[in-house]
Amino acid sequence: MRITNIEGFNLSSPLERPFGWSNGWISARTVDVLKIETDEGITGWGEGYVGAGGGFVKQHFGDMLIGADPLNRNALWQQMFARVYNGNNAGGFAGSAISAVDTALWDIAGKASGMSVSELLGGRIRDKVAVYATGLYYTEGEFPTRLLDEATMYVELGFKGMKTKVGGLPIAEDVRRVAAIRKTIGDDIRLMVDANQAYSAAAAIHIGQRLSDLNIGWFEEPVNAKDVEGYLQVKSAVAMPVAGGENLRTRYEFKDFFARRAYDIAQPDVVNAGGITEMRNIVMTANAYGIQVNPHVWGSPIMIAASLHIAATIPPCPPAHEPRPYEQEPVMEFDRTPSGIREGLVAEPFDQQDGFVSVPTAPGLGIEVDEAAVRRLAT
Repeated sequence: MRITNIEGFNLSSPLERPFGWSNGWISARTVDVLKIETDEGITGWGEGYVGAGGGFVKQHFGDMLIGADPLNRNALWQQMFARVYNGNNAGGFAGSAISAVDTALWDIAGKASGMSVSELLGGRIRDKVAVYATGLYYTEGEFPTRLLDEATMYVELGFKGMKTKVGGLPIAEDVRRVAAIRKTIGDDIRLMVDANQAYSAAAAIHIGQRLSDLNIGWFEEPVNAKDVEGYLQVKSAVAMPVAGGENLRTRYEFKDFFARRAYDIAQPDVVNAGGITEMRNIVMTANAYGIQVNPHVWGSPIMIAASLHIAATIPPCPPAHEPRPYEQEPVMEFDRTPSGIREGLVAEPFDQQDGFVSVPTAPGLGIEVDEAAVRRLAT
């Protein structure tokens, strides 16, 4: 089998109501997806936040990919990485582009073998993955009615946990917001906060301490994504677990965070970290350090499927007779903000039942991408 064609798409879907977080607001959902075709008629799909949908993959990796055996994904990963490593370009666009290619190659390998990606990874430890609702962003006129109605909806839908934003308002206002959500959902539902790198270590410690009596599941990205010392400073001063890692690329950027135990919870993202191949390396390294991995997911059904397959194979951390989500079992992010891309690329979008999403069992990623929808959403 040989790769015959690579095609990228920049997808965009407008929002009826803009929403935001600490670093800005958006009026449309966007993502890049990649289609890889072979001479045997098997097609694979991958995804990246940036770099996968334009000319980056063709320009930088096209000559090594066209005509190559798509099943030789380890060698192709190393060749792509080697091409961008020397110039210190493995982060940013290049890391996302490698991720998209790699995920598409795993999709092809699964379809060629008749096996799902999780089976190719050695088999599932779990057939369904616990998920929490990501939503509760900033919107115009949202506090308290809109925000608290949304939180109540997640409880009614069966979610056992949810995540909200901090860092976009003055600390006192964000504390008031989080306290209102906690009062609304009660003490039995997990509640996490995500600052998206909004704070200095001192400010993160300040809000972390003010939130300490609200039973917060974790404090996500309190400081700059690559500030190991800042993470250590926050981690030593706040009562709740500290999480991060969605913006890091490859095991090399995670290395110091793991070795110095700067995270309580690692959140690698399959479309940033280097695809399924490198995500697996990161997950197993974290597991060896006793660091829980809860994958970050905020994209199309392609990345949701890839993340589910990986999460299905993550060993309990630590091993337990009856591992529980949030304690030893991984918990995956399940984005509930409006997205025509997430809901429109497959005939049956992923949904949860009682706080769990089933892992696809069909070959490859286990989804059928609607190419007409892809082209309709492409810009």
